[in-house]
Amino acid sequence: IFFRFIRFNGSPFKETTQMARVGRLAKSSTAFFLCDVQEKFVPVIKHADSVVWVSNYLSAASAVLNCPLIVTEQYPKGLGHTFTDVRLPEHAKVFEKTRFSMCTDEVLASLPTVVSDVVLFGIEAHVCIQQTAMDLLEKGYNVHVAADGTSSQRQSDRLMAFERMRQMGVFVSTSESILFQLTKDAKDEHFKAVSNLSKDPSRPDCGL
Repeated sequence: IFFRFIRFNGSPFKETTQMARVGRLAKSSTAFFLCDVQEKFVPVIKHADSVVWVSNYLSAASAVLNCPLIVTEQYPKGLGHTFTDVRLPEHAKVFEKTRFSMCTDEVLASLPTVVSDVVLFGIEAHVCIQQTAMDLLEKGYNVHVAADGTSSQRQSDRLMAFERMRQMGVFVSTSESILFQLTKDAKDEHFKAVSNLSKDPSRPDCGL
């Protein structure tokens, strides 16, 4: 069995290919990537209200869980900055870019070496999200896409992107499933705070 060494709570441990294959998440080795939810994009995106809601949900959860939050803006001079309804926590790191993938040199350099898994969400599913997933996989990261927080201008592009990413080895899930996998136990110190975030009655339909 192939082993790779990463750090967990400050101590090295072995992660087998079996553990990576099932997509198990740990708070200490997970980062959140919020992709290009911007002023000019949001009005033309299918189920944009769900993308914005999930962006807030996962961003807030990243702060509760003490996980890094990377935010990108695609050519903000022309496409605007992050949508005003998206509330970024203080620890968010915002990067401007022109390439479609979020994996710029600056973004990758900002990631702690302990990170092995990335929770990815935003727009557009078939362009920036898909190309980010490709780059992350090629660099050895496990990728988890929150489907209810990821969309495109056309539903067909969105759905085909999810299928394409599954073929690549991406774990396609929902935001709530991802967060409860990270807390794992009702006795977890962060469970109550994450659970309260999940109870927001304004959660819109995601179209899936």
